[in-house]
Amino acid sequence: IYADPAKRLELYFRPKDPYCHPVCANRFPTSTMLLKVKRRTKKKKQLGSEEQVQPEVQFEMEILGIVTTVYKFQGMSDFQYLAMHSGPDGKQTSMYDKVLMLKPEKEEFFNRELPLYIPPPIFSRLDTPVDYFYRPDIQHREGYNNPQVSGENLIGLSRARRPHNAIFVNFDDEEIPSKPLAAAVQTWKKVCTNPVDRKVEEELRKLFEVRPVWSRNAVKANISVHPDKLKLLLPYLAYYMLTGPWRSLWVRFGYDPRKHPEAKIYQVLDFRIRCGMKYGYTPNDMPVKAKRSTYNYSLPITVKKQVSHTVSVHDLKQGLGMSGADGTKKPVSSRYKLKESMYVFREGDLPPYRQMFYQLCDLNVESLQKIIHRNDGTESECTERDGWCLPKTTDDLRDTMSLMIKQIIRSTRPALFSTTTSTEDGKEQLAYESGEDEDDEEEEEEDFKPSDGSENEMETEILDYV
Repeated sequence: IYADPAKRLELYFRPKDPYCHPVCANRFPTSTMLLKVKRRTKKKKQLGSEEQVQPEVQFEMEILGIVTTVYKFQGMSDFQYLAMHSGPDGKQTSMYDKVLMLKPEKEEFFNRELPLYIPPPIFSRLDTPVDYFYRPDIQHREGYNNPQVSGENLIGLSRARRPHNAIFVNFDDEEIPSKPLAAAVQTWKKVCTNPVDRKVEEELRKLFEVRPVWSRNAVKANISVHPDKLKLLLPYLAYYMLTGPWRSLWVRFGYDPRKHPEAKIYQVLDFRIRCGMKYGYTPNDMPVKAKRSTYNYSLPITVKKQVSHTVSVHDLKQGLGMSGADGTKKPVSSRYKLKESMYVFREGDLPPYRQMFYQLCDLNVESLQKIIHRNDGTESECTERDGWCLPKTTDDLRDTMSLMIKQIIRSTRPALFSTTTSTEDGKEQLAYESGEDEDDEEEEEEDFKPSDGSENEMETEILDYV
């Protein structure tokens, strides 16, 4: 706990009880000393029978060290849920010996008739008393329709909308917006007060003139702009596609990729690195780590949560995009830029994360581009699953990219593939040349449905604008 400043110190009143809910202490910096104090008492001899002699007391102090960190228990203890059962006569009976498996048990242990015991899935989120303010009726965004359920059981949006004023478009929508919302224009004009902001706006306009569809990572890799300002600038120049082959991408106002076959190269590919025993390596053997890990999860019961610095409109007006909030001395041209590998796939390079969203034009591999352009000039229909490409194009791209990555991992960690036979090598080479893989992998990709596969990453970005 001490090694991680973000963690809290937990105290269990019943350490051997797995159902015991702890109280937590918060970490505080301090500058105090640890003293060792000795109290010595020396009795004086009594001279007379009536005279009372006070003992002589001496204190010796020694400084052992300096204390820089303390943990204070400031929260309240939560409810404790015991594994008990109330009998008909009201007598409480312990169930620990019946529900806890302390050693390997036979089948009879699991087939015993026991009273129902369901521990709570979660305890209180906060351990300090707070004032509860009843919220008014939920105000949904324009165009929202309540689902066909009883109004008594409806749980609406409880979070206040962030005023970024982005326009969201679904693949089934007939019309696409030609200009931004008036609120988006007003918000950007309010913070665009210095030459750096106007230069960034002009650079982004030129990017959309050269290429009408961009991902946010691709934009951040081509221009240097503070992330909080980019949230206000993108809705000013483009709309956001929610579903279809251009989902999670920003499209220039007035441009409808569903009507232009040449927009095929801007479609998105949701690629995830395959790992497992049938691929020859496990997740722990992967040179590419996941973005998030369950090992870093901490219970949301903190008294004082560590939050990032909130950027206000005043900060943005003061040229935060020019000076930066972290005080670094990087040049303005590259302070906020991402690496090219965040949106471009090249042969011989591993993706930075296990899940990546690539636009087809950013797959800089000749064999992949041949798969994409197989139907050039003969595009007849734009579908929600494949866009302007041939059916199964995304499956063929994923298979080919997976084989390329497997070869990279094989070259960097040959011990993982030491048991691969020559027959398997021949099958892999054949699959690589044909753009296909084994039958079981094809079956794995068959479950893909339109607009699926990107929900977890898309929600992260959508919440910035809703």
